[in-house]
Amino acid sequence: MAHTFDELVEMQRATDEAHGRVLELPDAHGRPTATPWTVEQTEAYETAWQHWRHLAGDVQAAVTAHAGQEDKPRFGVEAAGRTKARHPHPEPANA
Repeated sequence: MAHTFDELVEMQRATDEAHGRVLELPDAHGRPTATPWTVEQTEAYETAWQHWRHLAGDVQAAVTAHAGQEDKPRFGVEAAGRTKARHPHPEPANA
């Protein structure tokens, strides 16, 4: 399924948010090698990690399809999508 560039940006934002949730768990519970996690904490981490990886795979496939459809370099499409997702408002130029 072909995606528009704006859809790619939204997919990247969702992926970044999911990755943020993965990173929050060790911050909240400590590193599992230093402070053993409970079964529930481990399952929460695994679930969050799997969700993030699924979204990351989806956005990568969508970027590849979009780049092919638009006949643009894949790397450029990926970089532009990540930049727009992470920095949605351009900085005004200094006069």
